Order: sequence, then C-alpha cells, then structure tokens
Amino acid sequence: MAAIVSINPQNPQARLIGQVVDALRHGAVVCYPTDTVYGIGCDIFNQKAVKRIYQIKQRPLSGRPFSFMCPSLKELSTYAHISNAGYRIMKKGLPGPFTFVLPAAKIVPKIMTTKQKTVGIRVPDHAVCRAMLETLGNPMLTTSAALEPEAPLFMEAYEVEEHFGRQVDLIIDSGPLLYAAPSTIISLVGDQPEILRQGKGDASTLL
Repeated sequence: MAAIVSINPQNPQARLIGQVVDALRHGAVVCYPTDTVYGIGCDIFNQKAVKRIYQIKQRPLSGRPFSFMCPSLKELSTYAHISNAGYRIMKKGLPGPFTFVLPAAKIVPKIMTTKQKTVGIRVPDHAVCRAMLETLGNPMLTTSAALEPEAPLFMEAYEVEEHFGRQVDLIIDSGPLLYAAPSTIISLVGDQPEILRQGKGDASTLL
C-alpha cells in the first residue's frame, strides 16, 4: 500500500515536502490535493513513472497526453511558446483552476506532447503543489485521480487510498477539498482563445 504523508495545506512542512520530492526524483508516483481535485503525478522527465501513470489511468501511450503543472507563471515560457496576448490571459487566471493548451517547447518530453506539438499546463492555487514544484525544480505530470471522465472526483485522501493505494507510492493528506471539480481548459494555440472544457474556473473572467 502507498505511504500516506500528512502535510499542512496552508504552511507545508519543508521536511515533509523534501521527502516527497526525494521520492519523485527516484521515480515515485504520487497522489496529492490541488485547487480542483485530487491528482496523480510524477516528475515529467522520468519516463518510467510517466508510463506507470498511463497504466494506472488505463490510457494507451498513443492516446491524449497528460497535462503538467509548474509552480508559477514565469516558469511557463521554458516549456511552452506564449504570445503576448496569451500571457495577458494567463496572468488573469494563474495560479488558479485553469489548464492552458500551448505550443510545446523542445525541452518537453515527446511523451508529454500531442501530435500537434502542444501541451496542457497548469499553475494550481494550492500551497502543497507549489512547494513540491519549487523544491523539485521542474514540472510534474498531473491528471485527476479518476479512471473515467464521468467518474466521481475524490475530495479526501482516504478515498484516493481506497482506489489507488496499491498502484501509487505516496498519498499526500492535506485535509478534505472543499469543492472538487475539474479545471477549465482553454486553448491558446490559435489566433483566438478557445474553451475546450468548462470546469471550475470561470473563463468569462479571462476572455
């Protein structure tokens, strides 16, 4: 079974975050709370761990790639090409419950990009996520801890443990989420922003 680590959601303990990040650097798959739902993730540069998440989610490697998350907006330009107009839109919504689809930079592993060379990127508004990412020093793959698009979204660590405890290495318990909903997905690939999925984030406040 996965180890459970209790981390303060407002003031994450540096020692515990360090333990999680050490595990990530050694290829661990981790479940963690975000500002939307409980997620499953790993270091995007650990291909073995990425493939494990494809297996956990029962998704073919040739299927739609997973999104990844960065600690803040300033890191995004390392991993994606962002227009000035796109940056202004993202600045309004990040950190927050949005996933932005952007043209990928060359540094992004191919397993994380679509055939059109695009990526989905998040900057979640959750202190635990940001602490993990800042300590790790590079993005983490992120996907909801659910097998089906219409499956229930988990709001507490014990629910994640019941469903994924034998498949992941670590589960972070930072207390229950107040409201679980998927992120809103907005494509900034074309000339005009396109809402691909309406979720928790209110796209009307950005566009």
